[in-house]
Amino acid sequence: MLWRGRRQSDNVEDQRSDSGGGGGLGGGSPGQFRIPIGGRAGGGSSIFIVILVVLAGWYFGFDPSQILGGGDGGLLPGGGGQITDSSGDQGGGTGAPASDEMKQFVSTVLAETEDTWKGIFQAEGLTYEDPKLVLFSSQIRSACGFASSAAGPFYCPSDHKVYLDMTFFQQLDQQFGASGEFARAYVIAHEVGHHVQNLTGILPKFNQMRQSMGEAEANHMSMQVELQADCFAGVWAHFTAQKGILEQGDMESALNAARQIGDDTLQKKMQGYVVPESFNHGTSQQRQTWLARGYKSGKLSDCDTFNTPI
Repeated sequence: MLWRGRRQSDNVEDQRSDSGGGGGLGGGSPGQFRIPIGGRAGGGSSIFIVILVVLAGWYFGFDPSQILGGGDGGLLPGGGGQITDSSGDQGGGTGAPASDEMKQFVSTVLAETEDTWKGIFQAEGLTYEDPKLVLFSSQIRSACGFASSAAGPFYCPSDHKVYLDMTFFQQLDQQFGASGEFARAYVIAHEVGHHVQNLTGILPKFNQMRQSMGEAEANHMSMQVELQADCFAGVWAHFTAQKGILEQGDMESALNAARQIGDDTLQKKMQGYVVPESFNHGTSQQRQTWLARGYKSGKLSDCDTFNTPI
């Protein structure tokens, strides 16, 4: 990935020296959602039409399980718990900014997502609000509550921030067998995809609806929103490729990462068998399919996991 020398985002908050303090939750915390300039924003209008249709379904009695997706908070299955807005203060201070290469990489990838999504939103006459990305170590307090590194990267819709302990990248490589810079970029783009869903109203509505759902229904809807976030990451990759940033093998590394963190693959690795009714992020095949779908077309209309069989 040819990222060096490109613009870095000013929206990275480095709290690695200040994060922690107060009982991180190994399984994640309530309220978390776990993961163009230089190109045309193809299909942008269609996704907003889809969103309007979804909203109409909520208010006029369509079966929401057929049209709406939800998530349980993280890039990885099992991290995030119930999606409920809970109050909380941001833990720690601003921290001493670090100048390490990995932070520069994260800042550059975030800047690329900003450029892409600003272009897509502008094409629809809308304004894209940049998310903040918080770097932390071990544990952190967000507007969604406490979380530990064990929860993996996550997005908190209450404060519009992505939270990342960069040791996850080592875990992605060493434990999950998903190496490569673009595999790491996919992780960030997935969480930014949740931010897009938050801005367009999908996450807040699901948050409301989940309170009355059974576990099976909530898990299915979680898969829909997680797979859409994967597809949105693919859309970003499409425009990134148009800029000439991707190198040979980059997309393959991202697709491999999607495969390694599928519900079925992780369950089989950790417990030796799978429980399909507990899936809440999507199988390896589903995650690869939707990431590749967004990458191939670059059209948000192709990311309709709500009306398309997943």
